[in-house]
Amino acid sequence: MMLAACVSQAPSASALPPAMQQQNDTAALRLKFAHETDPVRKAKLLVPLGDAEFRDMQKEISSDHLEEALVIVRQYRDEANSCKKALEEKVADPEKHPNGFKQLQISLRQWLRRLSDIIVDLAGDEQKPFVALREDLEQMDRQLIHELFPRRPEAEQESQPGKPKS
Repeated sequence: MMLAACVSQAPSASALPPAMQQQNDTAALRLKFAHETDPVRKAKLLVPLGDAEFRDMQKEISSDHLEEALVIVRQYRDEANSCKKALEEKVADPEKHPNGFKQLQISLRQWLRRLSDIIVDLAGDEQKPFVALREDLEQMDRQLIHELFPRRPEAEQESQPGKPKS
């Protein structure tokens, strides 16, 4: 009886303020991501983790905590990069076995689009580190697209510089 009273008075997740719930969600997703050993499942986890981290970054920027926001962007970049490397080690042909690569590319594309929207609203000096990180993410995205679609016409033309483009 006493135990039931203690349990019912314990704060539930819904009783927490929304900001703390988001931090808890992000921390839980990060923990899950860090402990996941399968690269495909890790890439699938990166989608909700990326969303949660992006919300955290937006909160930091709206509070004028740009350094903290940059830490979050760097962390996402590092998570995406480690995920990409793990997938490349496990899967020899992403074109035939795109599972994981697609989810990673989708997460990167979402981050790039939303990060571009945020960068526009920052002052010139504040933009520079965000732009540099965005370029890192953009390069990773282009590499993933090339791995997923190696036979697309643009890729063939880029690999043959002597041939004129039609």
